[in-house]
Amino acid sequence: MVDMVGGVTSIMLLPDDCLCFIFNFLGCRTDRESFGLTCHRWFNIQNLQRRSLQFPCSFGILGPSLLSLSCTDISSFHFYRILTRFQHLEYLSLSGCTELSDSALNYLKPYGSRLQTLCLDCCFGISNYGISLVGEGCPSLTTISLYRCNITDTGLEALANSCLALRHVNLSYCPYISDSGLSALSQRCCELQAIKISSCRGVSGVGVRGCSSTLVYIDAECCNLEPEGIMSIVSGGGLKFLNIAGLSCSNFRNGLEAIGNGFAAGLKILSLRMCRSVTDASIVAIAKGCPQLQEWNLALCHEVRVLGWASIGSNCHNLEKLHVNRCRNLCDQGLQALREGCKQLSILYMSRNGWISDTAVELFKLYRCDVKITFKEVMSIGPNWTNLDSYYE
Repeated sequence: MVDMVGGVTSIMLLPDDCLCFIFNFLGCRTDRESFGLTCHRWFNIQNLQRRSLQFPCSFGILGPSLLSLSCTDISSFHFYRILTRFQHLEYLSLSGCTELSDSALNYLKPYGSRLQTLCLDCCFGISNYGISLVGEGCPSLTTISLYRCNITDTGLEALANSCLALRHVNLSYCPYISDSGLSALSQRCCELQAIKISSCRGVSGVGVRGCSSTLVYIDAECCNLEPEGIMSIVSGGGLKFLNIAGLSCSNFRNGLEAIGNGFAAGLKILSLRMCRSVTDASIVAIAKGCPQLQEWNLALCHEVRVLGWASIGSNCHNLEKLHVNRCRNLCDQGLQALREGCKQLSILYMSRNGWISDTAVELFKLYRCDVKITFKEVMSIGPNWTNLDSYYE
């Protein structure tokens, strides 16, 4: 018994750096929590070693559908106490804190220098001033998510002026931003790799003109893109993922040919889902100009006809997944062209229509037994936003 007590005493007297090593060696969350319950000194070491923090109201725990049940009463005082307790945070999620005010973010100045990821999704109380405080307090920030925030180009410009190391920026459903704010980000943040601007109706795409070749991921679903905007989006030359599903410009027919003009030759994943007016001319240009395509979503692209399907079969030699669900003009001849080409194809997502016969489907299965035909329709394709770093490797 004496030896046991003596052993515990010896551990208790270890220097802080040794205790930190022990704490970081613990892989189980329960063990780490038990470590902090040992004594005040060990509790402080546990606090200082914490690198990530997510509030109970964050979507990662409850999900956005439970936003109305989330804890929206986090005050500036609570936020101050949290930051003084965990002074070495690298990841912080405040998503769902709908009543968090700008003044709370003022405490990031003394405690946010190590922060690399900040999530402020649906923080409706945060304005441009709050974003400027984030810029001042978090110079090492590489990832920020502002989904459904009420910020404008002024906030984006403040962020771009201070956080030059930004790599991932989520601006989906930010209704008040435009190409001007995007231009500030793309021109000043030279390490920018991924940007989400889905449902940003004030964006035409020209804001990313002349972007760095480091920009490999653009999600611009349901945006009011223009032909010039498409040219700007691919202008950096480094794109690997592009989602422009639901293109809302009614006169946008052959403007997508710019994707196949050579600047997007390294494109691997492309979603044109619900681009109902895309023509064979655009499909032919993309099939020829993007030889590295591995996954292509053409669901509900009603104007693609035999010429387009034949071009995909002849030119997309690396295509592994193709989505053609509810394409009204996919016929037996088009299915035959896909069957005879696309030698790397492994999955074909499709649905039956009046132009495709049972015979054509059975012939496809017979000659391409290596391809799985599934009638499931996939709404979203591409890498997970929270794990993009592995996508660049």
